[in-house]
Amino acid sequence: MMPSVRLSSSHLLLRLGLALMMPVALSSVVAMPSYPQTPNAAQDNRALRVRSDMQESDSRTGIITARGNVRINYPARNMQGTAAQAQFFSREQRIVLSGNAYVIQDNNSIRGETITYLLDEGRFIALPEDNKQVESIYFLPDGTAPGL
Repeated sequence: MMPSVRLSSSHLLLRLGLALMMPVALSSVVAMPSYPQTPNAAQDNRALRVRSDMQESDSRTGIITARGNVRINYPARNMQGTAAQAQFFSREQRIVLSGNAYVIQDNNSIRGETITYLLDEGRFIALPEDNKQVESIYFLPDGTAPGL
C-alpha cells in the first residue's frame, strides 16, 4: 500500500502548468519547418538571396517584390543590402531598394531613400529623401589618395 501524499493547491497548479506547457515546448522542438532546397544553392555564388517579411512574384511581368525588413545577399557581386522594400525586375536585370536603402559592396557603401542596381552594368543609382542627401563611403586602394 502506497502512503498518501497531500499536495498543496500551489503545488498542484505548478504540476498542472508544467503538464500543459510540456506539449507546447516539445512541439517547438519537433515541428521544424522544412523548405525545399535547390541542390548546392547555398554554395552557388550566382544565387541572389532575398529575405523579408513578405514576398510576391508576378510571372506575367517578371517582377518579384519583397516587403518588410528586406535583406539581400548577392555573393557573385560581393553585395549585401537592406531596405523596407525591394523589387527585382528580372526582364530588365534591375533591383530597386526603397525605404531607407543601404548597400555595401567590397567595403564601399551607399545609403539613400531609393537605390537602383543595374545588374548588367554593375552600376548603382541612389536618390535621397526630400530635402536630404545620399551618402556614400568609398575605400580607395593604397596609392590613389592625394599626396601618397
